[in-house]
Parts: sequence; structure tokens; C-alpha cells
Amino acid sequence: MPARIRLQRHGKKNQPFYHIVVADGRAPRDGRFIEKLGTYNPMTNPAEIVINEDRACLWLKNGAQPSDTCRRILSYKGILLKRHLQIGVEKGALSQEQADVKYNEWKQAKDAKIANKKSELTNNARNEAKSRLEAEKKVNEAKAAAVEAKRRAAAEAEAAANAEAAAATEGEAPAAEETAENTEA
Repeated sequence: MPARIRLQRHGKKNQPFYHIVVADGRAPRDGRFIEKLGTYNPMTNPAEIVINEDRACLWLKNGAQPSDTCRRILSYKGILLKRHLQIGVEKGALSQEQADVKYNEWKQAKDAKIANKKSELTNNARNEAKSRLEAEKKVNEAKAAAVEAKRRAAAEAEAAANAEAAAATEGEAPAAEETAENTEA
């Protein structure tokens, strides 16, 4: 069996973390491997990929077959493009300088795209936090207005009760004086 470039799972349950390894095709997924090429963390956005590009190109040149997921990862990092350009150089279709220029242009465009995505994600998160804060402020203001209305209603009710009590005590005061006079007599 030829060598395979594939993922080796690590990490906790529901928190995967992968090593990108070169292994014999007959070896188990998390078993023995020939060489570790890098790591892949799909839990971050965008996914964090660290890989030794030169060693990956060498293994591809020597005939290692990547798994489907590793093929996408290698394509995302530009390793398959680099290998494709190296084949062109070996066949004489283009020079090494031309291949390097093409690869560097692609790499810069890809890095700019990734940087834009990261900045867009941070801006979206910041805007979402602002909108949540504004919504929370509106809810708090509405609650404060409701509490203030309740306090005013309670204060008015208390004032009305005090006024009734005062009116009642004024009306009772002459009656109390009359009762006091009747008891003295």
C-alpha cells in the first residue's frame, strides 16, 4: 500500500483537533505514522492550519496519496498548486522564477482573503455586541419607566389615602372633642 497523507484525531469529545500525518495505508487511523506534517484545528473560525509545506510537497512528489479532507486542506494552503507548478518546472513548461511568482501572487491573494474574512468576523461580532447592548438599554429604559410609573401611582395612591385620612381625622376631631366634653360632664 502506498503512503497516505491523512488526519489523525486528537482532542476531547466534541472538540476535535487533528494532526496531519503521513502513514501507511494499512495502519489504523490513530495508529502508527511515518511523519507528522502539521496540525489542523477546525474549531476556530477560520480553521487554523499549520503545515510544513516543503515536506508535504516532497511526500506528494514521492507518491503519497492524500485523503479527501487532506486534499482540501492541501489545496486551501496552496500546496497542491505549488506541486503543480513544480511539475511544470520539471517538464520545462515554465522556469522556477515564473513558478515562484505565480505561487507568491496566489499566496498573497489568499492571505488577503483570509485577513478580510477575519476582519469581517470581528466587525460582525463587534456590531452584534453593540446591537445587543442597545437592545438591552432599551429594555432597561422601558423597565425603568414602568417602575417609575408604578412609583408615581403608588405615591399618588398614598397621597390620596393620606388626604382621606387627614379629612377623616379632621372630621373626627370635633366629634372627639364633643365626646370628651360629654365624658367630663
